[in-house]
Amino acid sequence: MRPRIPQSPPSPETQAKMQERAERLSKRQYVRFAFYKVDPSWRRLPEPEQAEHKQELLDVVRSFNRRMLLRPYSLMGTRADAEILLWQIAKSPVPFRELASAVMRTRMGAYLTMAYSYFSQTKRSLYEIRTPDGNEDDEERLIIDPTEAKYLFVYPFIKTREWYQLSQYARQGMMDEHIAIGRKYPAVRLNTTYSFGLDDYEFILAFETDEPSDFLDLVQELRESTVSMYTLQDTPLFTCINMRLDEALDALGGPAIAQEVTPGVSEDVWMEVCPLDELGPGESKTIFLEGKMVGVFNVEGTLYALNNRCSHARGPLSEGVVDPVECSVTCPWHYGKFDLRTGQAIDGVVNKPVDTYAVEVRNGVIYVGTTVTY
Repeated sequence: MRPRIPQSPPSPETQAKMQERAERLSKRQYVRFAFYKVDPSWRRLPEPEQAEHKQELLDVVRSFNRRMLLRPYSLMGTRADAEILLWQIAKSPVPFRELASAVMRTRMGAYLTMAYSYFSQTKRSLYEIRTPDGNEDDEERLIIDPTEAKYLFVYPFIKTREWYQLSQYARQGMMDEHIAIGRKYPAVRLNTTYSFGLDDYEFILAFETDEPSDFLDLVQELRESTVSMYTLQDTPLFTCINMRLDEALDALGGPAIAQEVTPGVSEDVWMEVCPLDELGPGESKTIFLEGKMVGVFNVEGTLYALNNRCSHARGPLSEGVVDPVECSVTCPWHYGKFDLRTGQAIDGVVNKPVDTYAVEVRNGVIYVGTTVTY
């Protein structure tokens, strides 16, 4: 037997990098899929009352937009037991409870039933998942950044206990086949979240795409993969249509409250951030604006705002290092650097810019704005 050669401990620099990576991989998002159904008696109310109910509910939900990422979807015409989905993503589960309570306190809340509710977290995958260029994909999966895809397909998922008795090597091999099939459908984007111990299921899967037939073909092909033999449950499945909340509410019935928009028309949208004295030089904050997380930075008294997700792997730029001389921020994940004034990628692994946003101070309060084109 060969003598065991002692392994040298990692250098202090390597240990620091390992610790830094472990810390950023431990940060997770909380995710909730809340499906609502309206009682048929609501549709028999006088139309003016219906309009008031919808407008009140719309205002209440919109009031949470700066605290979490909120995406509304309609299920009218695709399911009989659910009619609206509010896809919610936040740093803490607290806003979920507060939103649910606020919705039920509205007049329309008396006619709403929570048809389904799924609660989960993002988490690093147990399996080695690489992007087509060979890079690790773990960190990207910690952050959910929804696209503008027209359709969202959501379902809970449970594997058999036999799956967990297999070796990691055996499971990785089957997952490699599973992942390879998914790569054949690049127009379908998967968001995997984990519910172990949090809810009745193990995973909640949410697929975004503009073409339902792509998702149908993907699911059918996945049925033929080896790993599908270890599926215990993957229903119910929800087909959700992406639309503004006022449009989703109008789809329920009653008089329309959604304002008609002409395609190509633009509108400025502003969101309050915080009082100016709560964001000192060298500090940053994040808010949600039009479905995107925005990082707001105070650099020696000048305010800047840009999409908080690095264009490389969605790293949180608000947690990065700001260089006031260069007026740049470096992503804490893979050290891509962006110009805070323009959003341009200026160094590191990044080659795509991030969006920037207008910043104004009104009566001592910071606001961030963007232009929305319909």
